[in-house]
Amino acid sequence: MISNPRIDEFKRETKIKAALFGATGAVGQVFMWMLSDHPWFEITRIIASKARIGKEYGDEVHWILPMEIPKNILKITINDFDIDAMKAEGIQVVFSALPNSIAADIEPKLIEAGFSVFSNAAAMRYEDNVPILIPEANIDSLSWIEKQGYPEKGFIITNANCSTTGLAVAMAPLKKFGIKDLFISTYQSVSGAGHPGLSSLDITNNVIPFIGGEEGKMIEEFKKILSVEIDIFPFCVRVPIMFGHLETVWVEFEKDVSINDVLNAWNESANGLEHLPSTPVRPIEYDPQEDLPQAKQAFYGSPAGMTVFTGRLKKQGNRIGFALLVNNVVKGAAGGSIQNAEAFVSKYLDK
Repeated sequence: MISNPRIDEFKRETKIKAALFGATGAVGQVFMWMLSDHPWFEITRIIASKARIGKEYGDEVHWILPMEIPKNILKITINDFDIDAMKAEGIQVVFSALPNSIAADIEPKLIEAGFSVFSNAAAMRYEDNVPILIPEANIDSLSWIEKQGYPEKGFIITNANCSTTGLAVAMAPLKKFGIKDLFISTYQSVSGAGHPGLSSLDITNNVIPFIGGEEGKMIEEFKKILSVEIDIFPFCVRVPIMFGHLETVWVEFEKDVSINDVLNAWNESANGLEHLPSTPVRPIEYDPQEDLPQAKQAFYGSPAGMTVFTGRLKKQGNRIGFALLVNNVVKGAAGGSIQNAEAFVSKYLDK
């Protein structure tokens, strides 16, 4: 279901039981799609709005993904939020696709109850000892859960904002050159606004040069993820495409960096994460064709949607420029949380 031909390599004898909060939204759908046949996790409880409790997922979801809804999730019953029932079912892992306002209330309760929470929400993203984890960029921050009290207590790991994710994946292998500053322009798809999101009257045949809060998130999150204090100058623009965030980047380094230096760094970017089911063999794929990457590639790669595509690499003066594409609902959202959970299992449960 997650379009990964290597999936049989990762099979576990006993899957880890998991719950999903916010199952019917755009990001929740990606969670359901990717977890429908995941080799490590089994979704045993899904939670959505109160009006949907007791109903079947297939009847309640307005499926917007560009693939058929997996048949094995159609009949799953939507449940209410019940910590005692979750514990009785043996659920260990919780995935959160909740809106921030709801996540701010529910996620602390899940942590207090001892669950391992992997969240796409920003509600707890900026708190001390809460990692914004992107395994290709800052795998060492996984150990921050010990500062939260793990294993005696529950914990939360968040993933980054979707536009920050693509930038951090592309820039992490280049950090060794000394990042001085960054100029970024993003061209972000409408699915990044959630579902239902923008009115079609607002975005059809239009481009909107402002996304509330987005630019501030990129600045704060990038610095936290890569542990850098640099100047970052973003513009974030909403464009009328369904999936995929395209970004153009200009970066100045402390060292004299060549195009080949960048390409070599990207080619070596896997960082030993190939044992995680949702990590591509090549997390960054560069294409020298002048008009790539493009949004139509958003679900390319294996696993689908988890690769960051780069292109248009050039040097002008003392700056390196390039374009990148990240799938905002997969690698930039649900897939990133699932990959974070895999990293946790590999380090702490599969010792």
